[in-house]
Amino acid sequence: MKPKDFIDRRTFLRASGLALGGGLAASIARPTALHAAALPAPEAKPDYTLKIEPCSLEIAPGVVVKTTSYNGQVPGPLLRLREGVTVTIDVTNGSANPDIVHWHGLAIDSLNDGAMEEGSSMIAPGAKLRYTFTPRPSGTRWYHTHAGAGGDLSLGTYSGQFGFLLVDGKADLGHYDQEIFLAIHHWNGSFVPMVQTMRDASSNMPLTSGSDVGYQYATVNQHMLGVGEPIRVKQGQRVLVHLLNASATENVVLALPGHTFKVLAMDGNSVPNPAAVEVLSLAVAERVDAVIEMNAPGVWVLGSILPEARKMGLGIVVEYASKKGAPVWTDPAPAKWDYTQFASNAPAATPDETVTLTFHDIGALKGSKFDTWTINNQSWPDVDPIKIKQGKRYRLLLRNGSGDQHPMHLHRHSFEVTKIGPKDLSGLHKDVVNVMPLQTVAVDFVADNPGDSLLHCHQQLHMDYGFMTIIKYTA
Repeated sequence: MKPKDFIDRRTFLRASGLALGGGLAASIARPTALHAAALPAPEAKPDYTLKIEPCSLEIAPGVVVKTTSYNGQVPGPLLRLREGVTVTIDVTNGSANPDIVHWHGLAIDSLNDGAMEEGSSMIAPGAKLRYTFTPRPSGTRWYHTHAGAGGDLSLGTYSGQFGFLLVDGKADLGHYDQEIFLAIHHWNGSFVPMVQTMRDASSNMPLTSGSDVGYQYATVNQHMLGVGEPIRVKQGQRVLVHLLNASATENVVLALPGHTFKVLAMDGNSVPNPAAVEVLSLAVAERVDAVIEMNAPGVWVLGSILPEARKMGLGIVVEYASKKGAPVWTDPAPAKWDYTQFASNAPAATPDETVTLTFHDIGALKGSKFDTWTINNQSWPDVDPIKIKQGKRYRLLLRNGSGDQHPMHLHRHSFEVTKIGPKDLSGLHKDVVNVMPLQTVAVDFVADNPGDSLLHCHQQLHMDYGFMTIIKYTA
């Protein structure tokens, strides 16, 4: 069913504020799963149904967040699909604003991808839209709104509209005793002046007067640290954790004292060099699949390494069987996050063409309190598309000319990270890569999925204010 009303991002922004594991409580570690039926016949019922609707979420005793969710829960239902098996998902919009669902990390067609910039339809209030696609590749993907928010911090990815989407298939994460899904989110955002220290990172970097977003609370799944049931484990278990940063704008760094995370996959794709680390870094929209060997009995905090973030609620308690008492936190040893430790150092394939993309912040324009972002001096929607041809391998040189970090996301394709600063690497396939201030990162992708494909910074505030471009296939 197609909605009657279509609304583009610019119109929407004006209207919205510019003028699972054994032994675990389901509410803590495993979102409620929806189970697929057989392939539908024409006119058949959908495999899954989602409803976008208002939700009051009690993240701590007496702390209630009013937001928008899927099926009245945060995170939304776990969607577990099979690679290569076509699925239908009916989405009803029970909210007061037009909306849309993006199936993040899937190589599907543009119309079902869930980005209006690619031609996907917005869902008008009260309307229903059926998405039909064949999920691939396998691995930990996710779904979320792709609507604009502008100056309204209750909309878009500031809201509770996100959930895990797991595609079962070729990926093999080995033996584990428990499987846990943990989604991080920040709540009650407000606009604050840009962090001056970030702007002072380089003497030749222009200072700007725009606003950033600060938050009052943070949660792992639907609760703040210390609220609700802990993750319960037994000594000797191997626990597989699927971690998702579903924040609108905040990158996070996590640790579990006394334990390491053996990283097996990033953004749902197996890494060439699984490595154990004490600290995990997840930029906005990134996912990590890791195994934790439970070999340090006690009651611990799995949470942010920043004390102010843990005070906001960013963490969850891990409790071994028969162990009681207050949860313990100890600071991990200083560590620098480095994608290359999970990659191969063999040279990547030579691309057919290289496209250089330079990012800049040009300040708050025309009296706006929000900074405008550009790619090659162009700001969405006034951009020249990147034109590509099917079958060719393209290298995107992502050059960050700003003092901010930028988690860059390419729709409908995975890419191979092939260079970070001076370091060459290969084999690390992702759909989001975090480009640090003044850093250059090279990513390669094969043009094997015709149709318009959006490339953008996944920080909602940046995306809403110009940080997007479009890739178009040509004959």
